[in-house]
Amino acid sequence: MELTTETQGRATIVRLRGEIDLHVAGQVRRAVLAAVDAGGPVVVDMNGVAYIDSSGIASLVEGLQRARARKQTLSLARVPDVAARVMRIARLDHVFTIHDTVADALAGDGAA
Repeated sequence: MELTTETQGRATIVRLRGEIDLHVAGQVRRAVLAAVDAGGPVVVDMNGVAYIDSSGIASLVEGLQRARARKQTLSLARVPDVAARVMRIARLDHVFTIHDTVADALAGDGAA
């Protein structure tokens, strides 16, 4: 799994690649929560995620809950089919705001 974080304007972008499973979910959780704690909108760019299990999804849900509690936004961008399928099964596609591109997410979250 590869994880990078960058700041763009007021937003923090967390980029994920590879397999997101129990072994790396804690790392994802820490990065997403740190991005929320930094303030401003958070975009999780999931391009290149080859697999995500329930622990990875739980990390994203926890980040979303913290963002909402702080009146911030956390959205997902470039969600690959493998992850989108898991989101649909769990009905999380109705909970998360999902964008086709990071630019769309930044514009939609007012971060641009």
